[in-house]
Formats: sequence, structure tokens, C-alpha cells
Amino acid sequence: MADKYPAVARLAGPMGRKLLFVHDPKAMHHISVKEQDVFEEATWFTRCVQVMRHPFCQTDLIMSFPPPLRFNVNADSRCVPSAPGSSPHSASTTASSASSLNPVFSINHMRHMMPTFYKVTYKLQEAIEQRVRGGAAEVNMVMWMGRTALELVGQAGLGYSFDKLTEETADELGDALKSLMPAMATLGVFLQFLPLAEAIIPERWLAPLGWTVPIPGLKDMMRISRTLDEKCREIFTKKKAALLQGDEVLAMQVGEGKDIMSVLLRANMAAAEGDRLDETELLGQMSVLTFAAMDTTSNALSVTLWRLAKHQDVQDRVRDEIRAAREAAGGADIAYDDLVALPYLDAICRETLRVARKDVVLPLSEPIRGLDGTLMHEIFVPKDTQVFVSITSSNKNPDIWGPDAAEWKPERWLSTLPDTVTDAKMPGVYSNLMTFWAGGRACIGFKFSQLEMKVVLAVLLLKFRFELTEKPIHWNLAPVVYPTTLADGSKPELPLKVAMLD
Repeated sequence: MADKYPAVARLAGPMGRKLLFVHDPKAMHHISVKEQDVFEEATWFTRCVQVMRHPFCQTDLIMSFPPPLRFNVNADSRCVPSAPGSSPHSASTTASSASSLNPVFSINHMRHMMPTFYKVTYKLQEAIEQRVRGGAAEVNMVMWMGRTALELVGQAGLGYSFDKLTEETADELGDALKSLMPAMATLGVFLQFLPLAEAIIPERWLAPLGWTVPIPGLKDMMRISRTLDEKCREIFTKKKAALLQGDEVLAMQVGEGKDIMSVLLRANMAAAEGDRLDETELLGQMSVLTFAAMDTTSNALSVTLWRLAKHQDVQDRVRDEIRAAREAAGGADIAYDDLVALPYLDAICRETLRVARKDVVLPLSEPIRGLDGTLMHEIFVPKDTQVFVSITSSNKNPDIWGPDAAEWKPERWLSTLPDTVTDAKMPGVYSNLMTFWAGGRACIGFKFSQLEMKVVLAVLLLKFRFELTEKPIHWNLAPVVYPTTLADGSKPELPLKVAMLD
């Protein structure tokens, strides 16, 4: 859309509603940082997020809607109306919740979680090796990245194992989580009518009516939510009981007491009574940890492997870098500080994430010309205007990143970035990009996501070579972009030719 529309454009939305499409850096800073309490998420979207954070109340419409990157409406945009007032997921609420999680996403705690990341990734390596031991074979990597991401967030996040990876075992909670995004995708436009339904239908009738309404995916979503409710409460209760029995008991569980939920529970119990999160909020944090870290990172890894399969020279170069780091470690696993400091591996991850997606006025970094020819330096935004902030257009803006902005070139990160990038003063929390958003609503787990990508790549690239197959790959726009082999396919597939290295 950045090729078709300027940095700020007025579009026609559903039912004649006017929308603003934005990827101007100064306007994005205004929305995400300076005036984040004024620019709130759309009502229907905040309600979905609220239910997603607390999917354990059976009187809700029993839906759990995870955003791909905290609050993204789809892979390309964020939706925020400018009506002042409170919302169930306002910036202040987000900041309060984030403060309780800050310690578990610190660099120090990331170091403590490295053994868990390696343990799970070696299981993935073993599983793939079983399939290519007899020679190069086609492997659906998006499926394996999804299973691995779920197990990583399970062990490192919740202290729970969803999937042994090397065995075909069923897990009720894991199956429910894997089904969540496909079920949500089938609901489509119906999500926008959730607040209206809640406003006109008595609360006690919402769930019973949900089972009778002929909306595709709704019954699946309700069944998934019920499973999430039961299993997450079960995990939470066991984790809390183990914590009360002492560190020795906790150390015998999955995650060895170093998982995010164990650390959060321990810190919450030690906090002053007025600062403690109640059980509902803790369960909400549990759901956020699980949803936010699953499909987004697994798809980023899938895109990275696809790119590396297309660019064998890049794959060889980063493999040499990883091999040298491994040799410098005496053949042992690469330590956290050394792994995150590998320049080319870091460049590959950055580049993949770059090209992957009151009355108020918005100041502009560059003036634009209106339909009447007037040069505008700021735009008046009436109350209730919907504003779509395009992450993809921002990350691939040729005026900022240069004429090759749409190309995947990891080398751009190995030298000084153009002045146009630094002068743009992007508000994003990560590397001049808006991928993980900005301000009080920024994705607090971006270091977790980065570590997952780097550990998985560091292990797999030393063992296997990845190449494209003859099958075409189509990337489909959805809440989380996913690959298929058919142009109109719905089943995620990324077949790559995988061979063991000598």
C-alpha cells in the first residue's frame, strides 16, 4: 500500500466510514508514544484483546483473539481510533501489566533460559534428522517451526511441555492453541460486531446463543476457549502449589523454576499486597505469553529459512559465522552474549523482521498536498476517526530505507545505516523498525522472540542445508502471514529440501 498511497492518506472504510492510512514517522511517534493515551485501539479490537487476556470467564462470548504483534489488526496495520477516554486495554493498563513482566524479559533472565532454548532446539534437530537421515527430503518447515515455538513458549514461558517433538504425542492444550489462529481467521469481519452483540444481548445469553448462531468458526472458537480455560487453570494451580512447596520441588518441574510464569509468581508473592496481581490478571498474563510468542515467531523463522533457501550464499556465510563461534566456544553451545553479538546472524534476523508488517492533529515529518492542492504540515483528526498505522509501509519506505527498501539484503545492517533512517527518528523499540511497535504498548517480549530465532538458526544451520523445492510458495495475508503451496490454499505449508551436512 505504500506504493499506492502517501505517508498519510484518507481511505473509504466499511459502511462508508472514513479511515486514515498512516506511515509517516512523526505521526507514528505521536500515535504510539506522545499521545498514546489519546489514540486508543478500536472498540471491537480492545474487546477482543481483553477477552484474549482473560479467556477464562465462561460468561464471556468465549472467544480468545490473539493479536499477531500485541495489537496489530492484521499483518500490515494497526487500528486506533482517536476518541479520548478509557479502554479495557489502555496504555496505562498495558504499562502496569508490563512492569510486572519486565524482570523476566531482562537480558539477565534471558541468559538463564538459554539451556531450555537449546534443549528444545536439539529435540527439533533430532526430529528433522530422523526424516532426512536416508538422504535429502522434503520437509514442511512451517509445521516444525510452529511445533517448536509452542514447545519453547511452553517450557521457557509456562514451565509446561506441549510437544516432545521427536514423538507424535497429543496434548489437549497444545492442540487447542494450534487451532486458535485458523479458527479466528474464519470469523473474519464478524469480530467487528462483538461489542455490538455484547451491548444488546444480556450477558447470561451470550454463551448459549453462541452455540446456536450459524457463524463459521464460532463453535470451534468456543470449544477452544473452554479447553484453554480448563487446562490453563490446571497448569496455574500446579505451578502455584509447587512454588508454595519450595524451590526444590519447583526445580524438578519443566523449566526448573526458571520459566517466566514461575518467576512472575514468585515475584508476585513477594510483592507488597497493594502491588500484587490478582489471579485473574496472572491468568491473563499466562494467555498473553502463550499467544503472543507462538505463531508470530514461528512464521518469522519460516520466512527466514525460506529466504536462506533462496539465497545460498547468505546461508553459507551465516553458517561459517556460527561455526566459527561454536569453535571459539570449544565445541560447546554458544553463550547468550556471544550468540546475540554475531553480526551477520543479527543482520539476517533484523532484515527478515524489516521486510516481513480530544481533537487531535497529526504532525508530519514532510508536508503533503491535499486534494485541493493545499500544502499540509499537520492533519486534523476528528473524534472517532479510525487510523491504520502501516508497519509494513514504514519498514519498507523507500524514502527512508532507499530504493532497495523492498529487497531482502542483510548486508545493509553491517555498515552505517543511511542518514534518512536515523533522521526519521522511528519510535519503534527495536532497531529503527515498527515491527514490535513503540511506547507503552510495545511488545515486551521482543528479546524472547529474537533469542528464539537465533538459537534455532544457530543449531539447524550447522546440521542441515535448506533449499527450495519445485513447489511454488504463496504468502497469504492474515492476522499472521502464512505460506501455502496453493494460491488459494488455507493449510500452512513451507516445503523445503533439507539435507544433512557432511
